[in-house]
Amino acid sequence: MAQPLSIAVVDYEGGNLASAARATMRAAELSGIAATAIITNEPAEVRRADRIILPGQGAFADCAQGLESIAGLKDAILQTVAKGTPFLGICVGMQLMAQRGLEHGVTEGFGWIEGEIAPMDAPGLRLPQMGWNELELHKLHPLTQGLGPAPHGYFVHSYALRNTTDDVLLASADYGGSVPAIVGRGNVAGTQFHVEKSQTVGLKILANFLAWQPEETL
Repeated sequence: MAQPLSIAVVDYEGGNLASAARATMRAAELSGIAATAIITNEPAEVRRADRIILPGQGAFADCAQGLESIAGLKDAILQTVAKGTPFLGICVGMQLMAQRGLEHGVTEGFGWIEGEIAPMDAPGLRLPQMGWNELELHKLHPLTQGLGPAPHGYFVHSYALRNTTDDVLLASADYGGSVPAIVGRGNVAGTQFHVEKSQTVGLKILANFLAWQPEETL
């Protein structure tokens, strides 16, 4: 009998951990995937995982510092992903995939996705963007299959990815202009919106992530 898929939800005081783990297990249940999810800050657990999920909320710099403050955790993520383990970043977890963040100074990101995380430009609209927004899908990808017509995600953010490349942009949302909503490259992907709060669409994306077998790595 096959072993359940092991999912590491990375704990670096980044928020939304329990809800991300619960949503992941619910997605596994609904899709018939045997899985176990643990919330962990142990590098060894991250290295053993079949899937890595990095949630996050708040400021880019604070989240980056939270990762750096736990000995070996960031390196475990980088090295395990480099070996091919699928990775999903949520909200600030997705932002950390970029080259740098510009909130509270310049902070280095993972460098997996070209671009930087900068203040949103949304004249006449409230910031942070908070609430439901429609996703415009740009290309076929295993994570975005089966989302149905006019899928929506639940957003809470005032910083967003800019100066990225079209090849990594899987979906966008319109909030005073085009805002990257889902990015992906090789075996890594991220959502600017909170999949764990996005009901049916979020659960489908999580189920797709659990079933994903990337053909390429970073």
